[in-house]
Amino acid sequence: MRTLICGSMAFDNIMVFNGRFKDQILPEQIHILNVAFLVPELRREFGGCAGNIAYNLKLLGDDPLIMATVGDDAAPYLSRLDGLGLARDHVRTVSGTLTAQAFITTDMDDNQITAFHPGAMNHSHANAVSANLGAVLAIVAPDGRDGMVQHVEQLARAGIPFIFDPGQGLPMFSGPELLDMVSKASYVAVNDYEGKMLVDKTGLSLEEIATRVKALIVTCGAEGSQIHANGRRYDIPVVAAAALVDPTGCGDAYRAGLLHGIARGWDWVKTGRLASLMGSIKIASRGGQNHAPSATEIATRYEQAFGVALSA
Repeated sequence: MRTLICGSMAFDNIMVFNGRFKDQILPEQIHILNVAFLVPELRREFGGCAGNIAYNLKLLGDDPLIMATVGDDAAPYLSRLDGLGLARDHVRTVSGTLTAQAFITTDMDDNQITAFHPGAMNHSHANAVSANLGAVLAIVAPDGRDGMVQHVEQLARAGIPFIFDPGQGLPMFSGPELLDMVSKASYVAVNDYEGKMLVDKTGLSLEEIATRVKALIVTCGAEGSQIHANGRRYDIPVVAAAALVDPTGCGDAYRAGLLHGIARGWDWVKTGRLASLMGSIKIASRGGQNHAPSATEIATRYEQAFGVALSA
């Protein structure tokens, strides 16, 4: 029973400016902006939606398949996948490109300036989904535009149920395109902001979108999440985190919990609770892949949070 993860793999270059952007940017000179920030703290994290989701599924004891594209600089990431025991048969290296990279500068007020280079991600359509992969469930997470469209089509054709998770890629698609992809998906997952954008672009309410899929999942940050399924709404609470350190990758951890529960046929309350717990565990660590609880520790945290065993 394997889950296919279609999405990006990326390096996140995170820099901290020990000052405030507002003190360096003169409003009256914004038309000729030319600033430089000294960033004594720099770290490089492994990220990307596919990498993060697969990492969290591995923590849960699953054996996911990653389908992604990387560049000539991907050796450290590929070595990491090998070390984690994550198969990379469908991770394609695109010669002459760099792996997708985000360059994030954060100031002392937690404001961020981000630049993103898609690189090899723009070639994600070079990978093809087929029934021969042996996947029983999949997710189409943010990736190159053509790749997302193609993988939705191919999954639908192969009869593999999947979550459509447009994420930050949502603005790339028109209303009719989004409606078409929703119609082919089994499940749709968005955060609250993306949910509003989806409503604006498609002209459908969340309730109407929910009738077109088995479930519509909307995460709402500190307010928890909502799962619209079976003609009703399930309100999933947040799980108190050990610390609030870094939200990067929390949505991906949540989606790993969703995929784990769906693949096992769990009810939506149990599935949503595990997803919420995975997000809570992740937020206590920096980066998208530095938390490392065992499956036993995750089960213990679940029972502590909800008063019932995960295996029940």
